[in-house]
Amino acid sequence: MSLPAAFHEIAKRVNNWGRWGQDDEIGTLNLVTDEVVRNAVATVRTGLRVPLAVDLKQDGVQTGMIPGRVNPLHVMVQINQELFGPGTVATSDDAVTLGLQAGTHWDALTHVSHSGRLYNGRPAATITAHGGSEFSGIHTARHLVSRGVLLDVAAAKGLDRLPGDHAVTPEDLDEAAEFGGVTVRSGDIVLVRTGQMRSYLAGDRHGYAFPSPGLSVRTPEWFHDRDVAAVANDTLTFEIFPPEIEDLWLPVHALDLVEMGMLQGQNWNLESLSTACAQEGRYAFLLSATPEPFVGATGTPVAPVAIL
Repeated sequence: MSLPAAFHEIAKRVNNWGRWGQDDEIGTLNLVTDEVVRNAVATVRTGLRVPLAVDLKQDGVQTGMIPGRVNPLHVMVQINQELFGPGTVATSDDAVTLGLQAGTHWDALTHVSHSGRLYNGRPAATITAHGGSEFSGIHTARHLVSRGVLLDVAAAKGLDRLPGDHAVTPEDLDEAAEFGGVTVRSGDIVLVRTGQMRSYLAGDRHGYAFPSPGLSVRTPEWFHDRDVAAVANDTLTFEIFPPEIEDLWLPVHALDLVEMGMLQGQNWNLESLSTACAQEGRYAFLLSATPEPFVGATGTPVAPVAIL
């Protein structure tokens, strides 16, 4: 079935095609200017570093709900091998097979398409089986360091975790920004905490995946109005799942990635960051979250670090 008229109306309001030229491949990452990065560095006060990635392991986040998105299969290809003869220095090497979006990751702008189009109006057919993404593959996002802002929606409501049927609205984001005493500004990377990661960390992988709170179809306009560079959260599906509008699957993905050209990330562990921000009394920090440059890929693992 075709996407409803209400979706297309939102798409028109958030569309960034041509904003940075017809050849642009990185979308809202253009908003992370040198000045933005200098201001981000100025947020560092204590030097406290908070890692935000989940462990990459065979019994990781994925449950098989998403076909082909496999947890890491790690094997040893050398174990204490004396490559240059007996008594020489021995080496151990590893290999791994995994879905690039299996753990903490960024979605590339080519991760989804709609109406046969990708970001900046390019044909969805430019993604091929052998070459991957001809344009806007994750390798085009060569660096991503900016001011990070934690919008702790769960904590702002006095909850450890939002209910599974909670769609995070613009009003929720405003409430969380007021709770954290922060104003989201151009070039920021916004991290939205729902508390859903607590289910995974407690060992309930299936409960983590479904049902899940997540971003409402109304939130892309909120991010667009503030010129946010990228958004990540602590859920498997990013947006509320099952969807808030019956039979409208992944509309937030389509609005963020295709229309706006804004990277989005999933499976970020924001629990320690929530604690650290509460203890420090501030919710803005330097965030280092550069994607791994897999050429042509539609997503990639990332090991983000917040520096307070």
